[in-house]
Amino acid sequence: MPCPQIQAFFDPDTNTVSYIVVDPASRHCAIIDPVLDYAPESGQTRHCSAQRIVDAVRDQQLTVDWLLETHVHADHLSAAPWLQQQLGGKLAIGEHIRTVQDTFGTVFNAGSDFARDGSQFDHLFRDGETYRIGQLDARAIHTPGHTPACMSHLIGDALFVGDTLFMPDYGTARCDFPGGDARTLYRSIQTLMALPDETRVFLCHDYLPEGRQDFQWETTIGAQRQHNIHVHAGISETAFVTLREQRDATLSLPRLILPSVQVNMRAGHLPAAEDNGVQYLKIPLNTFATQPTTDEDRGTSA
Repeated sequence: MPCPQIQAFFDPDTNTVSYIVVDPASRHCAIIDPVLDYAPESGQTRHCSAQRIVDAVRDQQLTVDWLLETHVHADHLSAAPWLQQQLGGKLAIGEHIRTVQDTFGTVFNAGSDFARDGSQFDHLFRDGETYRIGQLDARAIHTPGHTPACMSHLIGDALFVGDTLFMPDYGTARCDFPGGDARTLYRSIQTLMALPDETRVFLCHDYLPEGRQDFQWETTIGAQRQHNIHVHAGISETAFVTLREQRDATLSLPRLILPSVQVNMRAGHLPAAEDNGVQYLKIPLNTFATQPTTDEDRGTSA
């Protein structure tokens, strides 16, 4: 199976890993889950993280075919529209984005100006849909559970799972966001676990579980099947659901969920400026129940 070249970009503020996935034969590439820097205390946005990706693409003279969002992230704002302006490429997400837009369009009272049909994106992937990055074959795999719209991407021998899985010593994604479901996540993970052991797995986050000092974001299907603390081989669906739901009940919301979701459901576009020329984000008061924030789950999706 062809091996794409993978370049990872870690954002320590959100513990997010973005990727450039390169076809060595054609020098075409995809960008996955890019981060827009956002300071919640001031409302300032910057493009420092995304500029690193721009510089890498230009330095290597790559052609961007795709900007892929694995799901509507709740822990960082997407820089995909800005990268598209700089580098081109089609901006894409899974077709179940419509479900997420319906849900959060209501939460944020987005109004009739907010389209809930996924039209903010250039392409909506169907489950099992194939596509190309240069000469590399790629396949979109619908892996709901964390959110309804989660999509994993198998590109050559490399699998990009978004928040569905974490490193084996950290486990799996939380399932308590609107539209999430632990039983559905278990079944999605079994689809991924059926891939060959040697399949490389690239993660969207690492949160440094106790006892590990270095950030990691690459593993394999074989390692996940043997060692994932939540869903290794032999764990039943019922046992997983019990474990996942008990853990989710202890987690606080990610610290950037409110700005992130209302931007990312718009494909990373900020809300339109109001009549004073200023763009605003909404904070719905007394809407979400949450546990007290701890050091472990501050800003996490796990």
